[in-house]
Amino acid sequence: MADRVSWFVVEPGWDVVGRSGEQLGEVIGVVGDPDADIFDGLRIETVDGEERFAPGERVGDITEGRVALDADMSELGTTADEPGGAEVSRDRDAEL
Repeated sequence: MADRVSWFVVEPGWDVVGRSGEQLGEVIGVVGDPDADIFDGLRIETVDGEERFAPGERVGDITEGRVALDADMSELGTTADEPGGAEVSRDRDAEL
């Protein structure tokens, strides 16, 4: 099993799976405040091309390239349900 990683390293394109392991889509954005370590959730593009929002409390294990949710598609809100946090992006150049 892969090692868990922090929400700080999640990037667009990572796989998102539901509670039963089914592929729900991929990450298109991370919403939160990294300075205050507040993780609001993830913007997801579903396998059907819809945009959905997964609140942080529904996010389970995060491993390199994969985010597991404690939810299925019917439990995810639309991007209109986002709490209003800023979209966060990882600065790989700053890590060098």
